[in-house]
Amino acid sequence: MEKELAIITGADGGMGQEITKELARTGYPIIMACKNKQKATPICEQIKKETGNRQIEIREIDLASLTSVNAFTEQLLKEGRPISRLMNNAGILTTPIRKTEDGLNTIISVNYVGPYMLTRQLLPLMHSGSRIVNTVSCSSIIGKIELKVFFEKGKSGPFFRIPIYGNSKLALHLFTQELAKQIQEKGITANASDPGIVNTNMITMQAWFDPITDLIFRPFIKTAAQGAATAVHLALSEEAKRKSGCCYVNCKEKKQSKRMQSHPFQRILWEETEKLIRSKGFHL
Repeated sequence: MEKELAIITGADGGMGQEITKELARTGYPIIMACKNKQKATPICEQIKKETGNRQIEIREIDLASLTSVNAFTEQLLKEGRPISRLMNNAGILTTPIRKTEDGLNTIISVNYVGPYMLTRQLLPLMHSGSRIVNTVSCSSIIGKIELKVFFEKGKSGPFFRIPIYGNSKLALHLFTQELAKQIQEKGITANASDPGIVNTNMITMQAWFDPITDLIFRPFIKTAAQGAATAVHLALSEEAKRKSGCCYVNCKEKKQSKRMQSHPFQRILWEETEKLIRSKGFHL
């Protein structure tokens, strides 16, 4: 039986390539959802060659632009192809203070609002047995949601990218848990994958101490393949087939704290994100 569509955001990045390879080897037709088609093209061709899967295509999406996300989903909705796997893998950890065309903090848009909108708009194409996997982070433990400033600044006070990154990943984690509740009756699962600290370009701090941190820490952290393994497990394994609303680390379910299980901002953040996206003129 032919498999249904798998969509992988950030498929041209370190972990994204590994996730794409594993799903391609299993026979999924794949859309590599990438910001830069030119960069992604040689990667796509190499994956086709390695896996023998020719059903891989690239489509551009910029998660820092709600207009781009909407265009991406509108095309898929017109085509009506059923989606079996949605891998929200893309993420950024930028240094300069930047706002998107929608007036959002760039880290918050790419790591949270964009994936939220993408997922919500694509739900009509999913069915019982479909799986959604969101890549979160161990940095969410330091996350804090301040609704008054969250979307536009990421946090109150001066700009520091690590806390804002942690806040964005906490938001994605809370979205995963709330989404799991909302789609439970449809038989669609949503889980969070925490890859740990992975040896990719994202962790480069673009600062004078980079060579020192490279020397000390990089030999001890995960390769891109090791980091991607948990997301692949959630996408493909029988063990995770009926799991939903969970967070996995090293391919195993992680026990969540009571506060995370019943976080006071989980439902509120869902509602505020809905309001934000609709206020920008987009449907959910």
